[in-house]
Amino acid sequence: MTTHQDLIDNLMCKFNGVQIGKATLFNCDCNDLMAHVPENHFELSCVDPPYGDFNGTIVRTGGTWSKKYQRDNNIKKWDFAPTQDYFDELMRVSKNQIIWGGNYFVLPPSKHFLIWEKQTISEGFSMAMCEYAWSSFLENAKLFKYPPQRGSDGIHPTQKPVALYEWLLTNYAKQGDKILDTHLGSGSHAIACNNLGFELTACELDTDYFDASIKRIEQASKQAALFEPAQVAKAEQASFL
Repeated sequence: MTTHQDLIDNLMCKFNGVQIGKATLFNCDCNDLMAHVPENHFELSCVDPPYGDFNGTIVRTGGTWSKKYQRDNNIKKWDFAPTQDYFDELMRVSKNQIIWGGNYFVLPPSKHFLIWEKQTISEGFSMAMCEYAWSSFLENAKLFKYPPQRGSDGIHPTQKPVALYEWLLTNYAKQGDKILDTHLGSGSHAIACNNLGFELTACELDTDYFDASIKRIEQASKQAALFEPAQVAKAEQASFL
């Protein structure tokens, strides 16, 4: 039986990954990585794949994202929806799945869809007011309300907040679960996993986004380390009260 450490060692040899905290990150094609993963190895895969096709079927119409998309061929080159082989592999290697943009893909029926409501987006604004995720869980639908990513921390056009991933992990993963992300993007998922103590295996095909996400995750890890001594001291002080 392949242990998780055996798998990580094997993937590190094949794809030369980077480890930051509990996150092991690879700059590679997710289908190539999943080909080396045993069946049901991960308890949860939480992914945000692209859904475009660059032939006019999917039209981007959202504020600065749409304007940047129309003029940036670097974005267009990766905005292709995965093939069915990708989804077959994702469901082979993980026991449960959360798939952002699930409304764009052919997936099994699910009553437990997840909605992220972007609190600061008004009805008159061109950007979508919410995003949809398909899930394999047999529960009722849920809603998470939180503003979209803004400011200098934004490094990816479809970046999601760390708080969103923390909410997902808190509700759909248990301590000790192994998590998979096939489209790392901005690295928000990795930061959330490190914050909450989950082991994440993730990959990102685009080298520029991968390098930027590594810097962001490292910075978040350093900031978390600065607060840890103060938190420990506060907890110890409280124990004497």
